[in-house]
Amino acid sequence: MCHVIVTCRSMLWTLLSIVVAFAELIAFMSADWLIGKAKPSSSEDVDNRTGASQEPYHPTLGIYGRCTRISHMQLSRRDTLCGPYAENFNEIASGFWQATAIFLAVGIMILCAVAFVSVFTMCVQSIMKKSIFNVCGLLQGIAGLFLILGLILYPAGWGCQKAISYCGHYASAYKLGDCSLGWAFYTAIGGTILTFICAVFSAQAEIATSSDKVQEEIEEGKNLICLL
Repeated sequence: MCHVIVTCRSMLWTLLSIVVAFAELIAFMSADWLIGKAKPSSSEDVDNRTGASQEPYHPTLGIYGRCTRISHMQLSRRDTLCGPYAENFNEIASGFWQATAIFLAVGIMILCAVAFVSVFTMCVQSIMKKSIFNVCGLLQGIAGLFLILGLILYPAGWGCQKAISYCGHYASAYKLGDCSLGWAFYTAIGGTILTFICAVFSAQAEIATSSDKVQEEIEEGKNLICLL
């Protein structure tokens, strides 16, 4: 018989697992890993209504995408265009970034799988006498290791020609040059830290759903069990 078991610790672990998976996925897809040096406004960058020059803009560069400003030849305005600069995996700017993409993609796939499974832990707490929480916690720890490897390798690619075009000639491996780190990089780091927190907290979720109080509720014949 299926028993729906909801506790504060199990629900918190489920929510954190979902948040971490989405945060890492959004960071990976974003182009805001590196913020390039400011591009000065040209004589064409003039606001038609005020006549004032527009502020310099900062192009951004991600693992496989970028955001830059494009001009319209027939219209006196410019728009920011974001999209992948690499049409396939081999066109990613650096071998280090290719490795980063692989490690992050594997880690994110594991996190997304765990997030999906975590939703069903309210009904199914074990498979083949093994706790789903413990298995998911182990997978989250493995995913965290993949994410760490990806984040360590990413700065090694700052010396590639693509990064130099955004960050100036002083850019090199582990040296930003004229660039600064964007929110996507910090989000990936924060998500990695939370991944290990989730891995540790999964044990608490397992303890909460197999406590004596839960067993007492099951013995009383209750199918829906909610505990603090």
